[in-house]
Amino acid sequence: MNLRLLLLTSLLPAPAHAGPRTSANYSILTDTADAGGRRGTSANYTNDGSLGGVAGISNVASPAEVAKSGYLGQLYDVTGLTLNAASLTVNEGATDQLAAWQLLDDATILAVPAASVAWSVQSGPLTGISASGLATAGIVYQDNVAIAQGSYLGNTGTLALTVKNVNPDDFGSYAGDGLDDAWQNQYFGLNNPNAAPGVDFDGTGQTNVFKYIAGLNPLDGSRFTLSIDFVPDPLHPGQFLAGQKKLTFSPRFADRTYTITARPSLTLGGWNAITASAPSDNGATRSVTDLNASDPAKFYHVEIMKP
Repeated sequence: MNLRLLLLTSLLPAPAHAGPRTSANYSILTDTADAGGRRGTSANYTNDGSLGGVAGISNVASPAEVAKSGYLGQLYDVTGLTLNAASLTVNEGATDQLAAWQLLDDATILAVPAASVAWSVQSGPLTGISASGLATAGIVYQDNVAIAQGSYLGNTGTLALTVKNVNPDDFGSYAGDGLDDAWQNQYFGLNNPNAAPGVDFDGTGQTNVFKYIAGLNPLDGSRFTLSIDFVPDPLHPGQFLAGQKKLTFSPRFADRTYTITARPSLTLGGWNAITASAPSDNGATRSVTDLNASDPAKFYHVEIMKP
C-alpha cells in the first residue's frame, strides 16, 4: 500500500465563472459550481468532480496525465505497468523513444523515468533497446510487428510496434541486387543463392529478374510468351490482310506497362515502336495488330515496365 500526499493552497470553494476558457488542449464553454460529483467532458478531457471547487479527478489523453485534487491523503496500490512510444510505427533502421507508466488501482497513472525501466526485446525485428528506452528497428523485407518489454518494481508491460519496410532491396544477402526482397523471400526463403537475379531456377530460359518484372512464378516453369500470326481478311474468308501481323502475348497485368518495338534485323539498328492497333485484352492475354508489317523480315521485342 502506498501513500500519496497532496497539499492544497486553499480549501475555499472556487467561485463560479460564466465566461468560456480555452487552451491548446481543452475548451470549457462555461464554468458551473460542482454540485457533488458531476462529470464534465470535452473532446480532449474528462473531469469527475466532487463537492467543492478544488476537487475531483482530471485527465488528458495526450500526453497521458492524471490529476487528483482536493485530497489531503490518498491511498493507492500499483496494479501494473503500461508502455507507450513516440510512435507505434517505426521505419526499419530508425529509432523510437519508449515510455512507461505505473497503473494504479484508483484509475490514475504515475510516470516512470524511462531510464529506471529494465527494457528488453520480447520478439520481432528490434535490434535492441537502450537503457534510456530508445528502441532501434532492424532491417525487414516486409512490414513486421515487434514486441518491446519493460519491467519496473515487479511489474512488466509489453508494447507492439510496427516496423515498416521502406527500402524493398536492403535485406540480408538480397540487398542491392535489384529485386524486391519480399518477392525473393516469398519464393526462395531467406538468403537462398537460387534467388539471385541471373538464375533461371526452373530452366525456362527466363531469369529471376525477368520473371519478377513480368509477374511470373520463378519455380513452376511458367514463361512469358509472344506469338506472331497472320491477320484474317474479314471480306475474303481464308485470306489474310497484306502487310499486317497479329501479335499476342501473355501474361499481362494491369499494374505493368507493355511496349512493342521492332527492327528488321536481330543485330542491326535500334528498336522502334510499331504502328499498331489498339490493344485487345482477354484476361491475362493481350493482342495487338502491327499495321505496318510489310518488311521482308521483322523482329519484335516486348518491353515490360513494372512500377
